[in-house]
Amino acid sequence: MKLYVAPRAPNPRRVVMFLAEKGIDPVAQGIELVNVDLNAQEHKTGAFRAKSPLARIPALELDDGRVLTETRAICTYLEGLYPEPNLMGQDATERAFIEMADRRVEWYFMLPIGNCIRHTHPGLAPLEQPQFPDFGRSQGEKLRETAAWLDGELQRQPWVAGERFTIADITAFCAIEFAKLMRFNARAEGFAALQAWRDRVAERPSAKAA
Repeated sequence: MKLYVAPRAPNPRRVVMFLAEKGIDPVAQGIELVNVDLNAQEHKTGAFRAKSPLARIPALELDDGRVLTETRAICTYLEGLYPEPNLMGQDATERAFIEMADRRVEWYFMLPIGNCIRHTHPGLAPLEQPQFPDFGRSQGEKLRETAAWLDGELQRQPWVAGERFTIADITAFCAIEFAKLMRFNARAEGFAALQAWRDRVAERPSAKAA
């Protein structure tokens, strides 16, 4: 298999961190990591679009030639291949609540961060044309609304989805690390529980490997 990733991009980092939490050694398991240069627009070439028609990273090319895109789908596939340690739920109820937490973080935390950065950061201008700075700034405010909610969740439970570390923590961590590009700092914003959680996740080997 081939896993197409891009250094520093949050969604590929989610998959790499997921692999690390699983204890999966890509080399040992026959998964080749292929770096795609986003700044050079390699994801928009005809060759790459043949694999990922929407020009999105990450993408997992299976041994039979089929290609999985979308981070959650790739992680679901990997969870099926390597079920332990479990990161997505042991039964229908736990899976549903973990997916709810993960989707909330993805849609209401990570997406506003991405929109803010893509539309306000000058370094992202080649990837986002046209940029709409006012929209980007409004997304920054949306981010802070969700951060306040997430801080409240983490005041009453140790991890994003409850009592144990799951894929939802991976998504939230990769999002908050990406938010450094917009100078978001949970401590400075007064979100002490969110900052304490972030610092705990940062100490995990998977966070350092991804």
